[in-house]
Order: sequence, then structure tokens, then C-alpha cells
Amino acid sequence: MVWSLAIFVTLSLSPGGSEGQGHILQRFPEKDWEDNPFPQGIELFCQPNGWQLVPERERPSFFVSVLTDINSERHYCACFTFWEGLDNPQVQKAEASEVDEDEVPGLVQPTQVFAPKSLVLVSRLDHTEVFRNCLGLIYAVHVDSLSVPLETVIGNLLTCVIPVAGGSQRTITLGAGDRQVIQTPINDTLPVSGSSVAHLFRQLGIVNVLYLFCAALTEHKILFLSSSYQRLTDACRALLAIMFPLKYSFTYVPILPGKLLEVLSTPTPFIIGVNSFFRSETQELLDVIIADLDGGTVTIPECVHISLLPDPLLQQTQTALSMVLDPELEIADHAFPPSSTQPSTLKIQDKEIRAVFLWLFGQLFHGYRWCLHIIRIHPEPVIRFHKAAFLGQRALTEDDFLMKVLDGMAFAGFISERGPPYRLTDLFDDLMANQVERIRQEECSPHKVMNHIKELAEQLFKNENPYPAVAMHKVQRPAESPGHNDPKNLAIFPLLDDVTVQLFIDHAAAKLQTAPPVVKAELKGMVPSGPPLGKHGHVLANSARRLEVVRNCITYIFDNKMLEAKKLMPAVLRALKGRAARVCLTQELNQHVLQNRAVLDDQQFDYIVRMMNCTLQDCSHMDEHGIAAILLPLVTAFCRKLGAGITQFAYSCVQEHMVWTNMQFWEAMFYSDVQNHIRALYLEADGGEQSTAAFSLIMLASEQSRLWPTLSKEQQSERVQKEESTVFSQAIHYANRMSYLLLPLDTSKNRLLNRSGIGDVESVSNSYVTNSIAGSMAESYDTESGFEDAESSDVANSVVRFINRFVDKVCNESGVTNEHLKALHTMIPDIVQMHIETLDAVHRESKRLPPIQKPKLLRPILLAGEELVMDGMRVHLISDGREEATGALGGPPLLPAEGAIFLTTYRLIFKGTPNDPLVGEQVVTRSFPIASLTKEKRISVSLSMDQFIQEGLQLRSCTFQLLKIAFDEEVASDLAEVFRKHMHKLRYPQHVQGTFAFTVGQSGKTLVEHKTKDKNQSIKTLSKNLVKSAKRTIGRQYATRKKYSPPTWENRSITEELDQGSLTLSSTIRSSDRQTMSNVVERACCRDYQRLGLGTLSNSLTRSKNEPFRISTVNRMYTVCRSYPGLLIVPQSIPDSTIQRISRCYRQNRFPVVCWRNSRTKAVLLRSAGLHAKGVVGFFKSPNAPSAGPSQADSTSLEQEKYMQAIISSMPSYCEPSGRNTLGGFTSTHMSTSGRTRTYTSGFPLAGNSRLLAPKNVREDDKSNWHRPIWGSIRGSGRLSAYNPEVGNRLSSKESPQPNGGPSEALFLRQQRAYLYIIGDKTQLKGGKQDSFQQWEVVPIEVCDVRQVKNSFKKLMKACVPSSATSEPSMTFHRCLEESEWMCLLHRVLQVSVLVVELLDTGSSVMVSLEDGWDVTTQVVSLVQLLSDPYYRTFDGFRLLVEKEWLSFGHRFSHRGAQTLASQSSGFTPVFLQFLDCVHQIHLQFPMEFEFSQYYLKFLAYHYVSNRFRTFLLDSDYERIELGVLYEEKGERKNPQVCKSVWDYIDRLNKKTPIFFNYMFSPEDEEVLRPYSFISNLKVWDFYIEETLSEGPSYDWELVQRGRQERLAEEVPDKPDTTTPKSQRHIVWPCYDSRSRVVPDAITKLLQDLQSLEAELGLPPEKWKDTWDKIKANQRVEAKLENRPSFNSSLLMSSNLSHQRRSQGVNTLPLGVLRKWLTGFLLPLTPRSFEGILFKKGALLKPWKPRWFVLDKTKHQLRYYETRQDKECKGVIELAEVESVIPGTPTMGAPKNIEEKAFFDLKTTKRVYNFCAQDSPNAQLWMDSIQSCLSDA
Repeated sequence: MVWSLAIFVTLSLSPGGSEGQGHILQRFPEKDWEDNPFPQGIELFCQPNGWQLVPERERPSFFVSVLTDINSERHYCACFTFWEGLDNPQVQKAEASEVDEDEVPGLVQPTQVFAPKSLVLVSRLDHTEVFRNCLGLIYAVHVDSLSVPLETVIGNLLTCVIPVAGGSQRTITLGAGDRQVIQTPINDTLPVSGSSVAHLFRQLGIVNVLYLFCAALTEHKILFLSSSYQRLTDACRALLAIMFPLKYSFTYVPILPGKLLEVLSTPTPFIIGVNSFFRSETQELLDVIIADLDGGTVTIPECVHISLLPDPLLQQTQTALSMVLDPELEIADHAFPPSSTQPSTLKIQDKEIRAVFLWLFGQLFHGYRWCLHIIRIHPEPVIRFHKAAFLGQRALTEDDFLMKVLDGMAFAGFISERGPPYRLTDLFDDLMANQVERIRQEECSPHKVMNHIKELAEQLFKNENPYPAVAMHKVQRPAESPGHNDPKNLAIFPLLDDVTVQLFIDHAAAKLQTAPPVVKAELKGMVPSGPPLGKHGHVLANSARRLEVVRNCITYIFDNKMLEAKKLMPAVLRALKGRAARVCLTQELNQHVLQNRAVLDDQQFDYIVRMMNCTLQDCSHMDEHGIAAILLPLVTAFCRKLGAGITQFAYSCVQEHMVWTNMQFWEAMFYSDVQNHIRALYLEADGGEQSTAAFSLIMLASEQSRLWPTLSKEQQSERVQKEESTVFSQAIHYANRMSYLLLPLDTSKNRLLNRSGIGDVESVSNSYVTNSIAGSMAESYDTESGFEDAESSDVANSVVRFINRFVDKVCNESGVTNEHLKALHTMIPDIVQMHIETLDAVHRESKRLPPIQKPKLLRPILLAGEELVMDGMRVHLISDGREEATGALGGPPLLPAEGAIFLTTYRLIFKGTPNDPLVGEQVVTRSFPIASLTKEKRISVSLSMDQFIQEGLQLRSCTFQLLKIAFDEEVASDLAEVFRKHMHKLRYPQHVQGTFAFTVGQSGKTLVEHKTKDKNQSIKTLSKNLVKSAKRTIGRQYATRKKYSPPTWENRSITEELDQGSLTLSSTIRSSDRQTMSNVVERACCRDYQRLGLGTLSNSLTRSKNEPFRISTVNRMYTVCRSYPGLLIVPQSIPDSTIQRISRCYRQNRFPVVCWRNSRTKAVLLRSAGLHAKGVVGFFKSPNAPSAGPSQADSTSLEQEKYMQAIISSMPSYCEPSGRNTLGGFTSTHMSTSGRTRTYTSGFPLAGNSRLLAPKNVREDDKSNWHRPIWGSIRGSGRLSAYNPEVGNRLSSKESPQPNGGPSEALFLRQQRAYLYIIGDKTQLKGGKQDSFQQWEVVPIEVCDVRQVKNSFKKLMKACVPSSATSEPSMTFHRCLEESEWMCLLHRVLQVSVLVVELLDTGSSVMVSLEDGWDVTTQVVSLVQLLSDPYYRTFDGFRLLVEKEWLSFGHRFSHRGAQTLASQSSGFTPVFLQFLDCVHQIHLQFPMEFEFSQYYLKFLAYHYVSNRFRTFLLDSDYERIELGVLYEEKGERKNPQVCKSVWDYIDRLNKKTPIFFNYMFSPEDEEVLRPYSFISNLKVWDFYIEETLSEGPSYDWELVQRGRQERLAEEVPDKPDTTTPKSQRHIVWPCYDSRSRVVPDAITKLLQDLQSLEAELGLPPEKWKDTWDKIKANQRVEAKLENRPSFNSSLLMSSNLSHQRRSQGVNTLPLGVLRKWLTGFLLPLTPRSFEGILFKKGALLKPWKPRWFVLDKTKHQLRYYETRQDKECKGVIELAEVESVIPGTPTMGAPKNIEEKAFFDLKTTKRVYNFCAQDSPNAQLWMDSIQSCLSDA
């Protein structure tokens, strides 16, 4: 029956309101049909918005709701609603009751209202138009009062019999003069859509519908909104139609009543439609996709991610849909478009759209039938889909959309419905079987695709409309008359006679029973599989050669040619990264398995297992390529004999791979094997030959399904029993297999595995590491209930539970009987226990195997006084993110390497050899000082080949080194913990005296702990230490080392002027302290003050009043400021008592002191800390401001002003009327961008007398370039502002318009420049007021905080030395370098420094007053002096600069370097390293201005954190004196080999080697450097990124030299081989060799050659500096005699650098010129391969001439000179061009009295040279020598 029920539902009002409930008046039939139960709650769906009364009659409405019963069957409820009038109950009740509070007084209530009444037709089939016509006819009969009884119409309706499908047509009539033709679809599996799909695309658009399509397939929640109920139903029907062949299996409610809106909060997916009336209730749904059909929008919440179709398919689908919906789009640009290209009609367009999606599914699912596992045929087919194989063969394992679709319930239903091989087929089956190839070929041609789509659409349309020409519909509609809507003319719908309707139903039922049964022939058949899946996997990178290598290696192994196999093993392991090589390996191994067993010897077993591990390592847990599946039988086949009756199989050594823990892998393997056995069962029964083709089982299953009804009960039962027994036997087999691969070799340690899920590391003595996955299974599968099992720590129980879970799942799906299942559960613990007993014996015997020979541990070379704290522990050095050592950038892979880690009192050292046999003879060394360790992190590392390391450490050093080590299996975990504790103890000693610089040379390894001193130590105690230190220095005389003589007028002694409150020098220092002061005078500060003419200390107490500054001893006992030195430069007129008061206003009491003076302008550079917050306002307080009375704050402010005024008064330009230039006039001579002057003002007129003056130090040759861009005034224009707050922003900002990063040009001009500029922190100087008559000005800048430096440095280390390789674009080196902002910090410091240099150079003094005065302040003042004073660019000057500004002025080296336990929490902050990097940047731009080399800076950068020397320990001179380490006698050193000062070490090393010397050093007098500071001009320091793995860091020179000597001694054989010439060529590897040593620069090479020649000749060695000085002196003499430029000038001229001394970012040494000159100078001593006199025949018509010939093997040349002493080479013959050397004959003009055999010819590619030697032996010697050179090449 099609029509199930006719129900009349009407409104039942609730008391007191118009809201009501629907209730059923009548239903037919009164009892349910047997196959169609009555749906409960249908009245809710008749009025989804609620049952309500309305004041006006509404038009009749119709829609179809869909209800789903408990059996997932859908019922279509057609609802026809009309409105009937009734008296208003509110009006009736108002007469008898009072007005309610809610009612509005005065509101007129209508006397009549209208109530809804619905006619509902419920059907199992969806025929919307028929429903509409039938219900409309019933309404028309009632309204128009037709003569036909309603009982007759309804009786006829309920007794119509309509077939479900078959393509037939049925004409029905209800007896009211109507006639309807119903066409049934040909195939009921295809959905019927009408035109709903086309309407959905018109409402929402292509993209939105595709979003909904993908969301439905990936199981998201979808909600449709519309004000039309029928549109909601159509939209939901359309979405389901385009999902075909998948069926939606979640909640599906096209029209949801308002009272059921809480359903939207369900956690499961759904497709639901809701009226727009309830839009506000849907706004709070956070995980629901809302499609508004009326507005055409789709809203996707932020938390919802929809996986879209794979990219090519998505684009092709959109294109096809566009061509269907908008065919004019393609020809819109045609010049001659066709006359008409209208889209198809809606019904045709609907089918075309569905055809596009059918075509799409054909592409998505093609080949799915080749991945079906048929595990049971009888009694019903049981089909399982092999997802991993499908994805692997389609190369779609990474596709998120397809993964979710295959895991979804819709696809599971698809497999269960379409998986059986014998069934009815439909259009989709035909598409998959016959048209997949066509889809593949046409997918790139849109027009061919459209033709195919139209063919599919035609079939879909034909299925839905088998007889499209038939249109015989005649249905009565209600008459439309003027009084039709009049309530008086409309009668109430009557109650029908139940008996009459029931008689119609009974009569029809009796008629059906007597009718013969309709037998429909079901055309079942075998479902074709279609073309097989092609191998569309990843692009195979394995060439045939690589596969051949794999085959050869396996052949060598089984032929016992182990040496050959060992050579091929690295290449094989690399080849196994490709899938083709892995498949090749499994095929080759299969050939060596005989009768399921292959017994190997130990070495063969080791190699096979290693290759298996390497093969499994790159398999995913899904095993999409089936590699693990092929290896599974092999690991139980290959074995070795360990003893009598004891065999070890390969499975015990390949357990660490995650694929074995994947339940889906075991299920797929099980089903595959069951399928093979089922096929064999039926082939054997049929007597046929076993076929290995996959399609044979499908054919077999189809045939068996066809024959099943014809078999007898006994035969059927027998086949079912055989299949069940086959599955049962395979379950037992897999229980054994799983126990093999899940139980560890050593089962005695029953504990859970580590949380990484990999397992315990259980070692075997033959170095193969095995582990178990049981623990991870216990965590993964036994915690579903949320409770931990008390016995989960037992590995055996965990394995049993895992196997039980597997058996339950596969046996239930495969139909195994309960008896067999119980037997399996009883059997599994016995299987596991039996296997454990077997493994115990194997484990015992395996321990007795001789261990595999491991590389010998290499001992490191130690420094004098360096001692081992822990002996070497065997570790593996793992590669990090640097690709050079791994061979990724070319060259052999040096890492990973195997060796040992050594912990000494000074360093952490790894020394070992690479794992790769091709470079196994090389030694890899990585080390760094223990004091430079910044981070230690535990890691777990899996080695690539055959071992699994349990734990490891990642150690990062601030010397830009990273040790990523994994402890070997032989290292116990407790030993590794002891190593960590020792490392931490050495890294953070209790006191600074526990560092290596203090403990070096001490016997014993215990570190002495010192009690911390009281911070408020008395002056008396300090004085004792001062005296004690001074006693050791009595009688020492200091000889001043001065390279630049100070100005003459300053070179006088200073004395103190007797002021009130001031003390003389003699009265300040007691007699005992005078001895100490003699030592203080020797310090760097005082030496530099004397050089600068700022003052001297002498025995004379006379005073010169002309001296503007004096040396104050106010801080001699470090009472004023502990972080300042004992002697300070202050203005002459300021007494010490004033200084003590002023110091309190500054942070850390670091008051302003002079540290440098410009010798030309006499401007001074001062340094101080920032002001205290309370001192800021007082410092800038106007003297004219009213004050309540004198206070201490006022007096301090006045004294500060006096102090500043005293500094200003010291400047000579202060008294000169023309000396005060406008700051707007000073220019940066190094920033020229144009040839004209540009002046920017702030809008205020300049005074008429203002003028632009050039700086006084402009050289004559620069005057032509003088007109440069101008820097605006640092101060605001005129007197309108105290300072311009934007100046500091511009100085410290990252953006700068200047090409060199200098200050912006558009700064304000000022009428008068200040005499003193104070560079201060912007945050400390806010709100200060300044008097317009003061001569100083504040420049507020934003400085980098130490925390910013610390964080930037951490990011810089991670950028330069990443811990792991990554391919993410956001993690590239340059991106990480940019994010670290290190270059920005350098830019800021250099920018401020250049500004100060300019100010000083134009006559203004500058005071740098930033932070606490010991970080950024120190950086700036040091760089300013380096840029301004050439002396600081020499060895002595730079040492003095660091000692003065960094050490004496109290940079906190210990605190910033976290050198002790107390400073550990502060972390490492590389302020000094930042300064050295700035010097490096300047050195790169001005390579000829520095006496020291770049290596000198790297050396300091390394050792300032190494703690090898005491120089950079402690935070101030006060602390160094307190420990008694400031003034140490050289004669007191017990160990002369141990240098306590880095400067002494550099001096000693500089005498031996020119490693620190810059050969390009050619300074220009009084040169002021102005470097470019913009970020684009800065380079990454190679100190951060270079590495030498052959010898480790080269900054401990003794270690490097001893290491090279040892390597040379090893390379020299005992008996030299004289038979064959040995090539002198040497391969230089990046990151391994020191390129500067292997390929030295020309000057270094010549000096080395000279040194070796001196040793060879037995001459006393001459110091390199003496040789260099001789060369320069000799050249100067020659230059004077020949009136040529000097040595340095000629060097400049020849290199075209005379007009520009700046290097444009590239340190290009003019070595060609120097080499030529130096080679000529050293010519008589330079070692040559062979030399002597030869007669040479000139060119045509030229005579024979004697020449001095030199055969140079190094340069591969034959050069000749006029004479032996000649320096100028006359000609060169390149040996690379020589073709042959043959005996010659005398020619015309040849020398006489010489035998004929003395002649020989040299033939080159250009000409033939004729030579003549003195005699024949000499000629033969020349020929042999030349031939030897050619052979070496």
C-alpha cells in the first residue's frame, strides 16, 4: 500500500489564550497497517510554528515533512492546512470576568477568529505532486460542495496500490472526475529529486553548496533556514540527492517544530530545517553551519573547519557546475557569440548537476572494489574495506577530506550495501565498471566532461521520468468566487463516516488477497570491479641502479661475501628511503625463504635485520604501501641458531616500529589472509587451479552467492561451518603472530613503557635493541573506561588484553561462534606464556654472543691544568638543524657520529668518528667551555639504522655550539644522571673562585666552596686587602707604552687647588695607601688619562690652574661608588665633597665622569648612570622658579648645575665668540647622498647671523664633496621647547631614511648649538623643564633593555644553531634571524654611537647617561672612542679600552654571564658580545683601520664566557681587589704555562704567530670612522655560524696545534713510498676543515713557507713580526729612492682604494699586489719544486737566451726571469696547457759546445718551446721534473 493514513488534525485551545495544541479528529484506517505503523507526534509537524488562532483567514498551505522511525525508515507526511472560522473565546469570556493584567485596555477584540485544520497523508514513498493533488481534491470537494461523498474520495485514495519502482505508470482516480498518472522510477536505488537540486544551487550558489556538500560528507552539523516549509524540504532532499551513492545516516529532519528546537544542541551530526521565525534561537549555536535559503548565505563558525575536495577535483567540479548553470559564461567574451545558449530547463538542469556529482564520486571512489576483503560468503557476504591500501595506491594518504569520508558512517553503509559481489546493479556500478577510463582520459578537457555529464544526466532523467510524453492530469481545484473567502459561506469540515471508509478498505484488501501474486524478476548479477588501481603513488626517486644495488647487497649477504656487503650497506640504507627499493627488498628476501624458514649466521642475520629496520622505519602506522604486510611473514622466517634447540627469529629485533601497535593494520592483515584461505577453500572444493589474481575471489563469491538458493540445507550448513573454521584457525594464527611482535625479548622487566609510546629499551649484547609496544597499548586501549588497571604494569597481561580486543572485534565481524570465541580467550594467555618461556631462553643465549665491535674511544687533548671530571661515556652525536654536517648540502654525512662525551674542569668534549663508513676514518670533535652552557634539555632519540637510544641530552652553549647526544645502550641511566649533576656543579659553582680560571692547575677535582662575604664589609677590611696587594707591587716601575704622543700643552703634572672642603693628594692618601696608589696609577684608566692629557700623577704637588680637569681620589677606597675605578677625572673646580653629594642623585652612585677627550676640539665624553626618579625634576628645575626655602634638594640641584657648567667651561670653544655653531650646520661626511645642501626647519625663521660651518677636521681632498645632507638640530627650534621628544624615537627606531641608518634629516634646526648634550633614557627624562639659558641639552632616546637583549640572543642562537631541521617557510634562517631582532639592536647602538661621534667632532661635549651606566652606556662610550681615536684600533689601545671602560668602570661580567649559582636565575645576557659584534661590523667596513684581525674579536667573544682566564670574572675592580686578583705578579705564578690574563695570553701568542694581525692595517692619522649602521649594511658575524668539526673551536691555540701535530705524525708513514708520486691535493669539506688553515691567505702562506724553509736550512727562526717590519722598512727605502709612494700608499693605489677607504660590506684584501711584492722579496728563500738556468729559443727570428727558470708545483707553472735575483717575472708557461715533453734537436743559433741530448722541446696548446740545458743529465732532470708535475695533476 502506498497511501497509509489520512488524518484530520485540528486546534485544541488551552484555557485563557490563543496558543493551543493540535489533536487528531479522525484517522483512517483506525488501526495501523502491518508494515506501516502510525507515526507518533505528527500534530507537531502539521504546524511547526505552533497552533494559533489568527484574526484573518489565510490561504490554504501545503508542505511535506519527513519523519524517520526507529528502523531508519522515512515517512513522508503531506500536510494540507486550511482555516475555519469560530467565535472568539476571548470576547465570550470578557463579559463574565475582569480584564487580565496582561491585556491592554481599549484593545478591540474581533468577534470571529480562524483556527487551522490540517489534512495529513502519510506515505512510505515520496510523490509530492500526487500528495498535493489528492489533498487539494478533498478540500475542493468540501469547499465547492460537490456531489461526491468525501468518504468515497478518501476510500479510493487509501485503496490505491502503487508499485515502488520498475518504471511503470499507474493511472488513479478518486471518483470526483479526476485522473492522475503516477510514474515510478526505473531503479529505486537512485534518488528522485524533481528540480530541487537546481533550486538549491539557484538559492545558494556553487561555492556555498559545495561547502555544504563537503560538510555533510565529513559529518558536520547543517541547519537550513527559510520562511517556506516546502523549500526547507526541497533543500534537504537536494543535499541528499547530490550525496548519492552515499546515504546520509544521521539525524535528518527537513522541518523541525519550534517546540523541539533543543534537538539542535545534540552532539551528533544532523541535517535539519527550521523556519526563519526561529532565527534568533539559532544564533547561539557555535558548531552549526547555517544556510539561509532566503538570503543565499552560508555561515560557518570559526571553530568549524570544513575539509574541502582535493584541489584538482574541486576546480574541475566548480568548472563543470558553472558550465551547467551558466553556459553563457564561456562565450561571454566571444566576438561572435551563438544566437542562443540558454541553460536547460529546471528538471534537465537538476539532472545535469546530479550527473556532475556522480562523475565526481566516480573519480573519488574509482578502484574501491579492488580494496575489498571478502571474509565470508555464506550465509551472507561479509565485506571489509582496506582503507590503507586504497589511500596508498591512490597516493591520497595526506588528503584530509578523503580520510574523513572513508572513516565516516556513510561510507561504511556504502560498503555494506555495494560491497557484495552478487546483487542488483545501478547507474553508479556501471559508471565504476565501464567509464572510469573515460573519466581519466577526459578530466582535462571540460567539453568532453560536459558531454559525459549530459549522457549521465539523460540516464538520471529517464530513470525518474520513464514516459516523459505522458501528461494526462485532471484534478478539480476549488472555485475562486467573490464570496469564496466569506466566513459565512464556508462550512466546517464534517466528520466522516468511519464505517463507510472501512468498507472501502476491507473490499480492497479482499480483492488483493484473491489476486495472483505479482512476481518481479530480479536481475541480479556479478558486480564488475572495473579497471584495477594504477600505481599512482609518490614519484619514485629510485633509479634502476639503486634497485640493482639492493639486489647485489642481498646476493652478497647470502653468498657470505660480507666485505662486499658492508661496502654497499650505506648506499642500500639510503636507497631504502624510496618505496620501490623497499618493495624490491621484500621480493628479494622472499626468494631466499624455503619452506617458511631461512637460517642465517650471525653476521647475515645482523645485516638482514638492519635492512628490515630501515625499511620499516619509513613506513607509517597505516602501512599504506603494504611494506609491513609483506615483511610480516618474513620476520617469522629469518632466524639464527643460538644454541642447542634455541633459535632467534628476526621479529625479536624489529619490534620498535609503531605499525605493530596499530589495530587497523592487524585487522587488514587478518582479513587479507582470511580472504586468501576462503578462496583456496572453494577453489580446492571445485577442483580448480588456485589463481592468485584478485578478481578470482570476486567471481568465486558471486558464483557461490548465485548457487546458494539451489543448495540443500546440509550443503549450506557444511559450507558455513568450513568458512567459520577457516576464520577460527586464522584467529589462532594471528594470536601467535601478534605475541611474536608485541612481547619484548627480555620479559623480566614488567613495567610500563615510557610515555612516548615507543617502549622500554632492552639491549641485546649484539647491539640490536628490541623493545615492546605493550605499555603503549596498555595506555591506548585499556583506559577507555577511565580507570587504570592495577595490573597494567604487567607486559604479558597488556599483550593478552590487546590480543583479546583484536580477537573480539574480528571474530564478531566474521561470524565466529561463541564456543570458538571462548576457546580463543582461553587459549591466548597460554600462547603468550609459552612464547615468554621461549623468549627467556633466547634472551639468555643472546647475551652470550660476542658483542659487535664498536669504534675505539678517542681521547681528547687537554690543556695544561685541565683535568677530567668524568671519563668518556659512549654516546652518539646526533645531527641538529645545521645541514652542512649531514651531507644535505653536498659532501659526505659526518653526522651522526659515534664516540664519547668527556667532562673536564673546563670543557664538554665530544670526540668520535662518523657512522658512515665512507668517512669512518675522519675524527669529529665538538666542544665548548662548560661555563658557556646556557640550556640543557632531556631528549629521547631514535637512531636511523638499527638502534634505539633510551635517553639523550641537548646541550646549548652561548659560543654558538650545540651538542645533541644520545647515550649508548652500555651507559647506565644512573651514570647519565651523575654526568648531569657534575655538569651543573661545574657550570654554576658556589663562588667565582670555583671557576676554572681559579681552579686550573690545582690537584684534586673537588671544588672549594667559599662563604659569601657580607655586603657591608668594613673599610678597614678593604684597606687591609689593598695594602696586602700593594706590598707585592712595591718597586715596580711602569713604562708607558705609547703609540700616539699626547698633545704637548696638556703634558704637565696636575695638582689640586686648595678649595674649601677639598683635600690635597698628599693629605688624601696615607703612606701605606700611597704604595697601593702606585699600583692604581698603573691601571688602564690612569694610563689612558695620561695619554689623553687629562692629568698625570707625579711626586710634585705644584698645581697648574690652567688644567680644566683633575684626577680625583675621592673613590680610592670605593666608598663613593663601588663599581667605579679608584681614580676618576672630574672638573678642576669641583671639590670631592660636592662629588659625594652629587653621586647620590644617580643610580648605583655612578655620577658623571670624563672618560675621553677629543684632541682637536677638546670636547669631552662623559659617562654616568641614569638619574634616580627623585632627581629628575630637581636636575631640570628652573632656578627662577619660586621656592619655599632652601633645602638639600635645591642645593644638590645647584651643585649639579655647577658640575655641568664646569664641564662646559673646560671647552676652549666656550670663550670663542664664533665657536658655537648651529647643530643644524654639522653634517655627516660619511652619509652623502646628493651634491646639494638641504636644510629643514620647523617653520621658525632662522636668525640672520646663523651660518653653516664645516667641521674643522675636514681634509683638503674632501672639500670638494663638502655639500652634504644636513642633520637637523637635536634640540627644538629656538627656545620654545626644552627638547624634542621625537628625536630619541627617530634615533632608536628601526626605520631610517638615511642610507647608513643615521638620524633622519628632517630634524629641527636650532639657532645655537648646545655645548653639552646629555644622551638619556626617554622614560627617565619625561616631564623635565629646562631653562632656555642653560648651555646643555637633553637628547632622550629609547635604549634596548637587557631583557630585550637576552631574548633576542636566545632567538639568534636558535636561528644560527637550530636544534632540528625544518622545511617550514616560517623557520628559515633569514626569517628566524629577522625575528630575533639582533640586527635591529646592533643598528640602534651603532646609530647612537655615530651621533655622539659627530657631536664630539663638531665641538660639543656629550654625556651618555643611560640605564645603570654599565651596559648600554659602556657599549656607546666604547664605540665612540673606537670610532674617534685611532689608538683604540691597535692591540694596545683596544686592550686599554676594554680594561678601562668595561673592567674598571664595572660592567657586570659575572652577573650578565651567570657565572655562579647566585646569578643562575638572571640568565645569560651578552652585552659585551653585542659590543664585539658592533666592532666586527665596523671592521668589515673599514678593514684598513684596525691593527687586529677579525679572529682577534672572535677570540675575545669566545673567551669572555669561557672562564679560562680571570680577566672577565667578577663585576668590578672593587670585587677583584677584594679577592686579591687585580694586581698579580707574573713572577708568582706557580705554573708558567697557565696564563691568568687573556691579554698576556694574546701577547704571548702574537709573538709566535700572526693569527691576530691584520695585514691590511694601514691607518690614516686622526681618522674618524663613521660606519653605515642601517640593517642592510650589517652582516651576520661568521662567529655565529662557522664550525670546524675536525678539531673543534680554534680559540684554545695549544689544543689546535697539538692536534695538528698528532694528525701530521699519523699521516707520515714509517717507510715512505717512493715508487708512486703522491698527490698534494686536499679536499676541503665545509664545517669539517678549517678553510683558513687548509687554504691560507697569500701572506700567511708565504710566511709559513719562509718558516719551513728556515727550518729545512737549519737557520735560526726569525719572528714573523720582525720579518714583516723588515719588508715594510725595505719597501719604504726603495720608495724613497725611486720617489714612489710608501708601502701602504702603494698598496692602496694598486688596489684602487686610495679615494675610498671603506669596504662596501666585503672584506676584499688586495692580496694580488702584496703577493707579487712579497714573493719577489722572498724569492731567494722561497722553496720551489725545481729551478735553474736554461737556454730558451725566442720567437721567430729571435736568438737563444739564457733565463732563470722556476718550476712551481704549487701554482702549476713554469716561470722564467732575467737572472736569479730578478723579482719581475718575464713570462709564465701554464703546465695545464702542456701536451708533451720530448727530446729535441739543435736549431739555428743554438749554444755551441753542448751535446745534442741536452736539447728538449715543450709542446703546449699554443706553441712549441725549444730549451737547452747545460748537459744531458740536467736536461733529463728537467724533463722528469716537468713530467712529474703533469702526473700529479
